[in-house]
Amino acid sequence: MKNIQCKGFMASGVISGLKKNGKKDLGLIYSEVPANVAGVFTRNKVQAAPVILDRKRIKTGLCQAFIANSGSANCCTGDQGMQDALLEAGFAASGLNISEELVLVASTGVIGKPLDPDKIKSAVPDLVKSLSCDGINDFAQAIMTTDTVPKIVSLKGEIGGCDFNITGVAKGAGMIRPDMATMLCFIITDVKSESDFLKEALISSTNRSFNRITIDGDTSTNDTVLIMANGMSGVYIDSNSGKEYFQKLLDELMIKLAKMVVKDGEGATKLVDITVNNAASECDAGKIANTVANSNLVKTALFGEDANWGRILAAAGRSGAKLDPDSVDIYFDNVLMVKNGSGCGDDAEAEASKILKKPEFTIMLDLKLGNAKASVLTCDFSIDYVKINADYRS
Repeated sequence: MKNIQCKGFMASGVISGLKKNGKKDLGLIYSEVPANVAGVFTRNKVQAAPVILDRKRIKTGLCQAFIANSGSANCCTGDQGMQDALLEAGFAASGLNISEELVLVASTGVIGKPLDPDKIKSAVPDLVKSLSCDGINDFAQAIMTTDTVPKIVSLKGEIGGCDFNITGVAKGAGMIRPDMATMLCFIITDVKSESDFLKEALISSTNRSFNRITIDGDTSTNDTVLIMANGMSGVYIDSNSGKEYFQKLLDELMIKLAKMVVKDGEGATKLVDITVNNAASECDAGKIANTVANSNLVKTALFGEDANWGRILAAAGRSGAKLDPDSVDIYFDNVLMVKNGSGCGDDAEAEASKILKKPEFTIMLDLKLGNAKASVLTCDFSIDYVKINADYRS
């Protein structure tokens, strides 16, 4: 799908030499005018220097540029790490001739590896010169680590008879666990909206998307989701109906990006929706969905295409949620595998095995205890996941 160009935004991505493989590793998104901004960040107590810096700067509610690098997470790098994050922002600000306070920074890569600010400084002139209205794909490539494909979603909306655009780009394939986002995501839109509403909308969409995915159960130190709204479409979101419409569109965009992240999970071969229905509370439904989705035994069974429903029920039982094991039904898509806590026999298992061969399917647990529900997107654990992470730093 062709990426929609948001008015007043440009992007670029270049090679600075931060990555050993010689691929793009430095990206820039720039708004022609200062934009309202909001962000959501990792809850991990170990936080990268760019996260700490952005948390401070975003309080103004204004931003004009995002600069992001791969090749180094700039995390656990001490006082020098913060100085390097400030330098990275400063280089971008100088090249764009804007205030340093209007630049937010993001980094991704190996934790503990110092950033090389000299390489960034040398690359910034080319980075600024390369800015273009259709440069979002170059930016997406520049923030990839173990990702195999760029992740970009563009949507068009209409409020009051006027069109506006919204585009999101994300990276993430490993160290993914629902606890904010566990990845980097940058969203731009040419609507005009106050920062308070942007933050409220972003948090809501994050909870519906990136907080409902998992690949390996690990929460990153660099999780960052940022949104800039520069108002250059002339569309102003001020009415309740306009806010509801924009929220729905933002939900759609972020859910699509979240699915792309899980589908591109390190070594993943399957995208699986773990759904819990009729729980006693939403909290209980979430506990069970997350525990099943993060179970290594469940995930390896998914890779092996083994309809081992006992692992699913056992994971649900250790979640800490209210559960009557003698009342649980488990479905693989529309195939009933477990009825009231007992298996439905060889024929059901044979049908479920067919479902497991599909690249995408749903595992649903019906608890029969209430009306609450929750779902989490997960993937399988493959041999390639181990290989990728065993030599990630080499």
